Amino acid sequence: MKTILIIEDEVAISRVLAAYVKKAGYRPVRAATGTEAIAAFDCDKPDLVLLDLMLPDADGMELLAAIRERGACPVIMLTARDGISDRLAGLNEGADDYMVKPFVPEEVVARINAVLRRPVHWNDRHGKRIYGNLLIDLAAKQVLVNGAEVALNPRELTLLLFLAERPNRTFSREQLIEQVWGMDYEGSDRAVDLSIKRLRQALSHWSGDEGEIRTLRGMGYQLWIKE
Repeated sequence: MKTILIIEDEVAISRVLAAYVKKAGYRPVRAATGTEAIAAFDCDKPDLVLLDLMLPDADGMELLAAIRERGACPVIMLTARDGISDRLAGLNEGADDYMVKPFVPEEVVARINAVLRRPVHWNDRHGKRIYGNLLIDLAAKQVLVNGAEVALNPRELTLLLFLAERPNRTFSREQLIEQVWGMDYEGSDRAVDLSIKRLRQALSHWSGDEGEIRTLRGMGYQLWIKE
């Protein structure tokens, strides 16, 4: 059962959202302040966040940034701010959707369903790809699972970045040697197998529902992402 974190300080709205989320088959978790929200996020590892922009102790944009730093969780903003500049600011900072109050709870659930059907969160502005609970920061060359950095050696990191930029494409050992190890590499192509094995071990906590590093017998390897 997927978890939805509802960050909303208005008790009546929070209760209604929780009831509809639960009825839709999700597990609701409620937080009324920024402090509670971060604690709940770190503890419950939600699959999606409903985020009110106006909280008593925190700015919603700052919370969004904190969530994005932790990695791979879609965010739908809920707010009374209906200005186009507010919407653009939220979307540009990494929100996946934006709903203005007052809203119909059934539509919120429909938006949740729609966002959770998206396998990939691509943030062009920040150069990040998010697959489930895996975040790959192409610009910073950093990999996070559940918000924790994954320790990879330079070759493994380069290999993962190469595959992440080309999801669902299959590459032979020879192609990966040429692209990742370089044309002047003189070792065995089994080095690819070893690096793939180590990558799988390093990403063992990545949710298999969203993707995996696949071996296609006789063809090669790919970073498979759920469509």
